[in-house]
Amino acid sequence: IPSTFSEEGTTGMGSIVVILATDAPLLPHQCQRLAQRASIGIARTGGGTEDSSGDVFLAFATGNQDLPPADYARKDLPQSTPLRMLNNDHISPLFAAAAEAVEEAIVNVLLAGEDMRTEDGRLVPALKGERLLAALRETGWPGR
Repeated sequence: IPSTFSEEGTTGMGSIVVILATDAPLLPHQCQRLAQRASIGIARTGGGTEDSSGDVFLAFATGNQDLPPADYARKDLPQSTPLRMLNNDHISPLFAAAAEAVEEAIVNVLLAGEDMRTEDGRLVPALKGERLLAALRETGWPGR
């Protein structure tokens, strides 16, 4: 079986960590659903599905901050506390916003890079906006 590894090592898709935050009143299972939408933004910018990719998506919500603090010493507290949650009938725009935010963050970070030199002195130029836009449009990226 021929080796798939080169002398210089292998290149893979890399990994990405996405953290989505919202002040919407979401419950944990809704945050999980929101985090899953990060993959849409990654796919829109050409992210792949290779085995070497180690992606992590996290989402949290701060919309229930008015909850009383735990006070285990008090026995007169109610056994339950009401929570607010975004009705699932209204969550789709939040999913779309999450995908768009991830897409925009990836494009922004690609354009934020600067020229740099490798250890052996080779120049690695920064990615120019025109070149990125042309590459994205070549793949069918709709852009905004």
